[in-house]
Amino acid sequence: MPDRIPLTHLPPGQRGVIAAVEGSDGLRLRLAALGFRAGRAILMMRRGTLSGPLHVRLGTTDVAIRLAEAVHVTVKAATALAP
Repeated sequence: MPDRIPLTHLPPGQRGVIAAVEGSDGLRLRLAALGFRAGRAILMMRRGTLSGPLHVRLGTTDVAIRLAEAVHVTVKAATALAP
């Protein structure tokens, strides 16, 4: 797996660390308000069906994020959850 990938490519159960949040100023501010900041740990909980939203966990907060917004978040993949 590459060093940095878009959040949309993180598989369910995989942990990562947010490397960067890009996009327009408005989008970056909105995502920052939701907790998407460089250096924060993130866990991909599940993917919505039929191009639905992603369910991610930032610390103790669960967030649903649209794919159109998630492509602007770059993560460094870490380890998968143990079964």
